[in-house]
Amino acid sequence: MAKIPPGVGPRFPQVVVLFGATGDLARRKLLPGLYHLSTAGFIPSCRIIGVSLDDIDVEGFRAAARSALDEFFNRNMTDRDWQAFASSLDYVPLAAGAPALKAAVDRAEQSLGTESRRLHYLSVPPSAALSAVRLLGEAGLVQHARIVMEKPFGTDLASSHELNTRLHEVFAEEQIFRIDHFLGKEPAQNILAFRFANGLFEPIWNRNFIDHVQIDVPETLGLGKRSGFYEQTGAYRDMVVTHLFQILAFMAMEPPTALDPAPIGEEKNKVFRSMLPIDPAHVVRGQYVGYRGEDGVDPESETETFIALKCYIDNWRWAGVPFFLRTGKRLAEGQRIISIAFREPPKSMFPAGSGVGAQGPDHLTFDLADASKMSLSFYGKRPGPGMRLDKLSLQFAMHDTGLLGEVLEAYERLILDAMRGDRTLFTTAEGIERLWQVSTQLLESPPPVRLYEPGSWGPKSIHQLIAPHAWRLPFERAWRAPNPLGS
Repeated sequence: MAKIPPGVGPRFPQVVVLFGATGDLARRKLLPGLYHLSTAGFIPSCRIIGVSLDDIDVEGFRAAARSALDEFFNRNMTDRDWQAFASSLDYVPLAAGAPALKAAVDRAEQSLGTESRRLHYLSVPPSAALSAVRLLGEAGLVQHARIVMEKPFGTDLASSHELNTRLHEVFAEEQIFRIDHFLGKEPAQNILAFRFANGLFEPIWNRNFIDHVQIDVPETLGLGKRSGFYEQTGAYRDMVVTHLFQILAFMAMEPPTALDPAPIGEEKNKVFRSMLPIDPAHVVRGQYVGYRGEDGVDPESETETFIALKCYIDNWRWAGVPFFLRTGKRLAEGQRIISIAFREPPKSMFPAGSGVGAQGPDHLTFDLADASKMSLSFYGKRPGPGMRLDKLSLQFAMHDTGLLGEVLEAYERLILDAMRGDRTLFTTAEGIERLWQVSTQLLESPPPVRLYEPGSWGPKSIHQLIAPHAWRLPFERAWRAPNPLGS
């Protein structure tokens, strides 16, 4: 097992109260993540108390946890590690109420035998979040605690403000960690390293050199059992406010005074404060054919399963630069990219037919999949007589470094940061409310939904939205296949 660097994990042992402990997110991400953090030595010591509606005992919860690990944990698992992890698990049915939960936390803290901290993770639907918060308050579990909230953080400005007000009645803002798993991905953090650790690109990271930016997150998956939930949210509320705008802030923010949570959070909020209200005329809403026939969906539903939009950041660095965002379900490919298109030279001295300009502007592309990849495209001369140019590219992939095994999964990284009290990759009440504010006009007067075929790239009107530019996806050239280090 690799040695964990000092300072990576929390100073104190942790008592984790996991609401929604038998739900889908807990099975797929949270329990496997907590297992890895515990057994790999990231956490000094840990006790986990599952809470859910299911009327099971601790042995039933341990069996459910083992089933989740068998299905979703993709690293080696030993019997010794499993037994140690299983012994750290406890369970309280929600119906048992605050006294039972308080007693379970007391037992866990006493078993640790030293000073500890509490982490409450609310893996529950938005409608259940405040009742869980009230339960924690009734149980007296607020002190020495941090609380992790899952999206969405409201559905508009009024509901977001109300949610934050009610939260602040129990927990202080510095205790609240609003999670966005996109920001926990290694490539998202690599944007900060790329921009602020290198002198090559930061001088041209502005409106004078960048023509436009695309943040593109198409998904091939449908909604499955989430259709009923999705009817209350749609693609804009589900993905844009909570994910794509957060990535946009990392890409567009000014250099922070330090790589610390408060300075980074302030620079992100400056981006949000500089955003112009979203114009419904700059938005394409779509719905895949067949959505209205799924369980829990209104047969005349106007909920969008696809959204593409153009927005602007009206500040000194970005004034006039369009940012194009796109995401949707049942699309042709599953990708997560940021693509920065640079301005083309003001005049070409190359002869007609040379190929220059034929394949669009130079692009810097970040792939936001779990394994970092970046690509810089540019024109270069084709070997041989004459002046013929081809589009070439420089590419980097985490596969090439031999460090891929050290990448923490997004939820693992964010859980670890919450335990440490590091709010760098989490959103604030101010930021979320500002994003709902700039969304108000769109939410009150949305354009009609346009149908698109599953397996396509969305409604055809997306091409008018981005004209005279073109969508970067689908790529004309595939990413190069990873090569083993040293081959």
